[in-house]
Amino acid sequence: MDKKILIIEDEQAIQKILMEPLTFEGYQVTAASDGLEGINKFHEQDFDLILLDIMLPKIDGYTVCEMIRQESQIPIILLTALDTEEDQIKGFDKLADDYITKPFSIKLVLKRVEALFRRTSFDNLSGTIYYKELVLNETERRLYVSGKEVVLTRLEFEILLLFLKNRGRVFTRDDLLNLVWGYDFAGDEKGVNFHIMNLRRKLDTDYIETVRGVGYRIAK
Repeated sequence: MDKKILIIEDEQAIQKILMEPLTFEGYQVTAASDGLEGINKFHEQDFDLILLDIMLPKIDGYTVCEMIRQESQIPIILLTALDTEEDQIKGFDKLADDYITKPFSIKLVLKRVEALFRRTSFDNLSGTIYYKELVLNETERRLYVSGKEVVLTRLEFEILLLFLKNRGRVFTRDDLLNLVWGYDFAGDEKGVNFHIMNLRRKLDTDYIETVRGVGYRIAK
């Protein structure tokens, strides 16, 4: 395995907790202790994934994420003790791909990393899907709503793609975790709800229906 991971985390203990098992799993891991150093290391070499703390010295994680997104679509997982709905929404607004709250299980982190790499390996899709006011281009990973491009995170894009390819089918939250996130983690349904809420807000339509007590779908 030759995947390179950049950890931007100011707490040395957490750096060590993350680096040792990731290295054991075969990843090449580099660490930075503040936001500025993280940006510099990001520019020094090509990485495949960034684990990014939010509460960082010099430049906070939200700003780091925003700066990186101006140059790259590299997968970013936010690590933070901030666990309110507003904090998570802000992270996704900065186009982070996932969000893990502290304290966390290292097994969960490894699972999220593995799932994210598995998802990104399927980015060679092709074709265009048309649905009402939506035009979704799989090849370019772009979405247009009423002719205007709408920027989605990787997860938001894949959720919408799944719905559009299976119109009328109801997906439970567990279905979405398995099919989009790529892992089965009981208790993470709140994260699914956040992504659906953000996706609805960006689409500015009511295309994604809630089937009470079951899950979500897009009508045929």
